[in-house]
This record gives sequence, C-alpha cells and structure tokens, in this order.
Amino acid sequence: MLFSQILGQDYIKKHLTESVPLGRIPHAQLFVGPEGSGTLSMAIAYSRFILCQNQGNENQGGNPSCNLKFEHFSHPDLHFIFPTVTTVDVKSKPKSSDFVTEWRSFISEMPYGGLFDWYKKLGVENKQGEIRVDDAADILKSFSLKSYEGGYKIMIVWMAETMNVSASNKLLKMLEEPEEKTLFILITENESRIIQTIRSRCQVLHFIGLPEQIIADALISNYDIDLKTAQKTAHQAQGNWNKAQQLLTQDNEDLPFEEWFVLWVRAAFRAKGNASAIQDLILWSDQIAGLGREAQKKFLHYCIEMFRQAMLLNYQTPDLVYLESQKDNFKLQNFAPFVNGNNINDIFNEISDAVYHIERNGNAKIILTDLSIKLTRLIHKK
Repeated sequence: MLFSQILGQDYIKKHLTESVPLGRIPHAQLFVGPEGSGTLSMAIAYSRFILCQNQGNENQGGNPSCNLKFEHFSHPDLHFIFPTVTTVDVKSKPKSSDFVTEWRSFISEMPYGGLFDWYKKLGVENKQGEIRVDDAADILKSFSLKSYEGGYKIMIVWMAETMNVSASNKLLKMLEEPEEKTLFILITENESRIIQTIRSRCQVLHFIGLPEQIIADALISNYDIDLKTAQKTAHQAQGNWNKAQQLLTQDNEDLPFEEWFVLWVRAAFRAKGNASAIQDLILWSDQIAGLGREAQKKFLHYCIEMFRQAMLLNYQTPDLVYLESQKDNFKLQNFAPFVNGNNINDIFNEISDAVYHIERNGNAKIILTDLSIKLTRLIHKK
C-alpha cells in the first residue's frame, strides 16, 4: 500500500510524511475514522514509509527488498492484531496469529473493508469477535525480539475498540513503558470505546469521510462508468469508499435490511390498538434474533439512518437524503410524516440502547421485542 493509492486525506499524508524525516514518530498513535475512510490503508502506507526508509509522499527511493515484502504484507517487523472468533479450524482461544493467511488475503482484496466484511471473509457473520489477552501477549513476544532490519518494530491494532478488558490492561502497560523504536498504531471507528488511559497515551489523528467528488472520480477511474452513475453512487456512499464499491457491484449487505425495516415499521403501525398484531412484531423479533450479533447491530444502525433520512424529508431537506428505496411498494416520502422532532430523539435512544445491550450479549429476542413494542407508541407520536 502506497500513499498515492489512498483516496483523499491529504492533510494526514502530509503530516505523516513530514514528521518521519524529522524523527517525530510518537510511539503510540490512534487513527480514528469511519469505515471506508482509509485508516487501515494509511497505517500500512505509514509503516512502509518508516520501515523502508522511503522518501517523498509516494513511498519511493527506499529499500527495494523492504518494499517488496510490503507488497505481500509480510515484512517481519510489521505485525497486526485484529478481532477474531472461533471457527471450524480454530475451536478455542482464537488469536490473530491463527488467521494470518486470511488476514493478508483480506487486506489485499479489501483494504477499505469493514469489520463485517472481515467476518464474512472468515465465514462467521453470526459471531461477535474481540481482541483477547492472548493477542496482547503476542504483542509483548513480538516486541521482545530484535528488529529484523535494525529499525522500528510496528504493531497495527485494527478495530481497537473490540479489545476486552484484559487485553486493554496488558496493552496499557506496554504503552506506559514502550521499548525503544517501537510503534503502536491503533485504529478505531469509535474513539469513545477506547479506554481513557490508552487514549491519553496516544497521538490522535482524525480521518473524515471521503468527499463525494473524490469517490466519484475514483469510481470513474476504477470502474469506467459514466459521470452521472458515479455521482449518484458517491452520494449514496456517504464518504465510505468500501460502500461505494459495494453499491456499484451490488455486493451490498444493506440490501436485505430495507425489507426487514419495512416489515418492522408496518407491523408497528398495525399493532397500536390491535393486540393480535403484536404477534407479527414477535415473529419479526424472532427472525432478526436469528442473525449474528454483528448483523443485528449493523441492521439497527441502518434503521437509525432510515429514521434520520425520513425526518430530513419531513423537514423539506431532500438534498441531504441519499437513501433510495429499492422496494416498489415502499416510499420514504410517504413514511416521512411519521418521523418528526417529537419522536426522533426517543427512537434514536431506544435503538441505541438495543445496540448497547446486544453488544453485551443480552438476549436478542427479548431486546428486539421490547424495542418493537416501544416503536408502536413512538411511531404514532404527533
């Protein structure tokens, strides 16, 4: 991965490439940004710039052998930690080192991929992964060894917010007493979920969603499509290059979400004053509870966005609306009048609470049924 291959984020590229020659490399850095903004790609390009002693902002002029190793993400001084789950092959105590082959394939194919894409790669979309204490022990082991090329040793921790308490505490000790010429790059989509004691020891860099024009230009360049299609797709992607590619190839995990959302809100409409219709909400809750926790969370975040888009339509701001209904019998503009300033905050809070409890392994069927019953009241609130 080269800096020149990363879309946008020019101010971060400039900061990183100018700080390295000056010797200003903080031992712990936190890259914060939404999915598809290029945090992981930037971390890899930055690591290559440091380890291969490259020059300029194109990663050129450095060690040819080192650069070749980065083409296959196999440099011995570059290490990765990421969330893992048990699989058919790894039945207990999974850790990142058990999935090195899959990980290299994933970042090669989808350098802008998200957490759900990673679980799909492993074939475990129905599970919720985490970074465990065994991963932190591997970090300690890797950093205790001598650097292969006599320079830095770099550890990239992807989706650092998935670290459990034991892993966080062990990592914290390493950040408090770092070895010489070691660099930790933590990557997160949710800064608030990184414990404060770790955040306070990191230099934080915030990434923004990619501008529509940058995404549109990249789509035209990579997929040879017309300008109108590129602009429409870029608008719908909302700064997420990963989603833009999925929208264009129709490999978009959001596609069944609209159907589930429509079933849900229609059942909620019918249920007010109609006790028999509650059964439809219970059946819906059973269906969604049968999904994996990551899929449930992703779907509920999609629901939040659908309600938000409906409110924007209700308040006559169509330019801010990017979601387009794929179902012929559902029109967002017809649904919009039922989402307003009197109920949007309560709806958002209830769905957010449901996500919180699902993350903490609550009973999904009970959580979703409770949420559905509350929606029957909120959706009719004037």
